[in-house]
Amino acid sequence: MSDITRLATKLMKLDDKLCGCMRCGLCQSVCPVFGATMKEADVSRGKLALLDNLAHEIIKDADAVDEKLNRCLLCGSCQANCPSGVKILDIFMEARNLLTEYRGLNPIKKVVFRQLLTHPDLFSAAMRAAAPFQGAVMRKKGAKTYDMPLMSKLIGSRHIAKLPAKSLHATYGELHTPSSCGVTVLFFAGCMADKYYTNVGEACLKVLKHHGVGVVMPTDLTCCGIPALASGDRAGFVKQTEKNLAVIAKELIGGGVDYIVTPCGSCTATLKEWWPHYAMEFIPEDRKIIEAVASKVMDINQFLVDVLHVDQQAAPAQATGNVTKVTFHDSCHLKKSLGVAAQPRKLIKQNPNYELVEMKEADRCCGCGGSFTLFHYDLSKKIGQRKRENIVNSGASAVASGCPACMMQLSDMLSQNEDAVQVKHPIEIYAEILPN
Repeated sequence: MSDITRLATKLMKLDDKLCGCMRCGLCQSVCPVFGATMKEADVSRGKLALLDNLAHEIIKDADAVDEKLNRCLLCGSCQANCPSGVKILDIFMEARNLLTEYRGLNPIKKVVFRQLLTHPDLFSAAMRAAAPFQGAVMRKKGAKTYDMPLMSKLIGSRHIAKLPAKSLHATYGELHTPSSCGVTVLFFAGCMADKYYTNVGEACLKVLKHHGVGVVMPTDLTCCGIPALASGDRAGFVKQTEKNLAVIAKELIGGGVDYIVTPCGSCTATLKEWWPHYAMEFIPEDRKIIEAVASKVMDINQFLVDVLHVDQQAAPAQATGNVTKVTFHDSCHLKKSLGVAAQPRKLIKQNPNYELVEMKEADRCCGCGGSFTLFHYDLSKKIGQRKRENIVNSGASAVASGCPACMMQLSDMLSQNEDAVQVKHPIEIYAEILPN
């Protein structure tokens, strides 16, 4: 089948998926991008109307179509509120893939998705090499944040944390610790907890050890694949997933792993939903592993509350007298895709040194959206400002989130406004009361 014929066939299948949209506009009130721009073209309804004539629009101006489709955070708010049950995220992912097939993949993205992210040793080496030199280009802005004016063309004016000297895997190596509670997990740290927020990964390992959970942590796991998939690079997504499947398959043989646990809502949703969604892209043997992974993968908050029932146990420590008010941001993938919202709150409440206060619009997108914040930073910042205002207005001096990417966005927004608000993962708050 020729490339043009294959593309035409895929476009026709996409047309079939569009039929369910009634153009009711209920997606308008929940779309964070529309909330920032007030442009109809930025609402799911507007994008679906564009896709309705995608074949002609691609030929007429593929770049314009790409720009409009990528002005979307893939937060899932529209899909979660669609009365017709239209699988909007599926449609947008497919449309982005079709555009990439037609236009080709950006050369930089091709190197990142198909080389850097598929070779964890290379990725870790690049991060390790960059760490010693970051001080030369960073200016301190907040307690733990810096800007990089010399690299503003690449990262904008964002405030970021420093890279750790070593990744989580470089520090701990390959783990195979025994279980004393009868439960063993494969710990899938994800890129952010392994190479950027290593404190989150360390908190996870501390908590799992405290509760006697056996931990398997292979060193060869790589990116879950969601950045490539969201950019329309299905080939890169498949390549990354195949690498992970080969590693995970070795650990699942023999049935020694009861759960696969991650500290990242995006990673969990990818393994649980997107891997099975694209299962037909893989060989039959890999499809079986994908099915097993989807049945075992679980967010760390959900695992601790729903499996270990830590919220029903006596608190491991007494209050110190200094109580910190903390609010919680529901990351889109964690709540809208996985339905995990109560568990991280229960985990936070286990620490008597924190008082949980709810912010307004706790489940509204923070504006990160992975690569969205790289290519639409001004828009991402505008959306993030609304989240920042809700955090500050809650009166909390700390905010927690179950997604490291959201943590990075929240840190940036709060630091830009000189707000003295800490950003933490719920697992860090819980780990604080456990003995070292």
